[in-house]
Amino acid sequence: MPLSASALHAAPPVFLITHEFYPKRGGIATFTEEIARASAALGHRVEVWAQAAPAAAEKADWPFRLRRMPLRGTHDLSCQVQLARELIRHRRELRRATVYLPEPGPMMTMMLLQFFQAFRPRRLVLTFHGSEILLFAGSPLRRWLAGQLIWRATRVSTLTNFTQELLLSHFPEAAEKIFLTPGALRSDFAVVPARPARTGHKIVVLTVGRLHPRKGQLLTLEALQLLPAEVRARLEYWVVGGQSKGRYEERLRRAAAEKPDLAVKFLGNLPDEELSRIYDGADIFAMTSVNVGRSVEGFGLVYLEAAAHGLPVVAHDVGGVAEAVVEGKTGLLVPPQRPVQLAAAFEKLIHDPALRRRLGAAGREWALRNCWKESAAALFPPPAAPVS
Repeated sequence: MPLSASALHAAPPVFLITHEFYPKRGGIATFTEEIARASAALGHRVEVWAQAAPAAAEKADWPFRLRRMPLRGTHDLSCQVQLARELIRHRRELRRATVYLPEPGPMMTMMLLQFFQAFRPRRLVLTFHGSEILLFAGSPLRRWLAGQLIWRATRVSTLTNFTQELLLSHFPEAAEKIFLTPGALRSDFAVVPARPARTGHKIVVLTVGRLHPRKGQLLTLEALQLLPAEVRARLEYWVVGGQSKGRYEERLRRAAAEKPDLAVKFLGNLPDEELSRIYDGADIFAMTSVNVGRSVEGFGLVYLEAAAHGLPVVAHDVGGVAEAVVEGKTGLLVPPQRPVQLAAAFEKLIHDPALRRRLGAAGREWALRNCWKESAAALFPPPAAPVS
């Protein structure tokens, strides 16, 4: 329930500090926005401090204050220095507040400021997603700095049991303050109408995610190209997402050109309001993420979005994916580096429309099991009622 007026007055404000916020796309940006919404709905005084963006990027329905900082929102040294300046400038506000760091960018800045009493917030809350754990544990200095930050934190959260175990294996000091704060559907996907009848003659396999080797678009494409020619002729592969670093999109386009009998459509970045139409035009959702170096798939909110639209999911069984996709119930999970087995999973769904419908129907229910308000309440519990 929302806080009472007296409790709200007693509770410190929540300053959510992030480098990844709308209009940036991705799971962390979605998580950050939804936690801010849910925390405000619970009655907390929430203010989001985010990277610079055009004024036109703001949303009119945000129930929290937004403070744009003069930084690009990368994790490089210049952004760390700029964020440090902002935190030092507003140190008096921070000392009276709950400061929430939902991703690694601001954590790296706070790792350095934590040793100065003047910059320590009243309460410090951290959320870990997966890859940053390996990054922080990768060098003795970062390991020590992150351990100190966790030791000073009031609460620490992860989205999945996988990430929780990963964090505790490297930072056991989190054990007495760690909570699960599962991801849920985006607010605009929480009520999804029933799937319209498909009128297309081809079966559409869809991937939504940034174009990056870890997201596995090339692996999905290669698995589809292993299918017999008569099956490939019945398919279209739709790729939604923008280029990240490197020349991964060029590799994808070259691979697609090798077997032109499989139609591949690169749809680029699409605004959120267009994604529902794309999901409704697809038959199978695929995101075959893999772990690349220290980069791991901690969860994958996009799996829930696809499931909410009644799509069966094909994914690799890595990281926390099994906590977003239930094998045999909402989708098919395949071990990584098994291209033939991955192709077989696609072929199974292509030839069995009843199975697609069954997995998709179960997925719609599964996607609604978590609630942002419950996660926000775990991060920011209401203050204790005064003793009469």
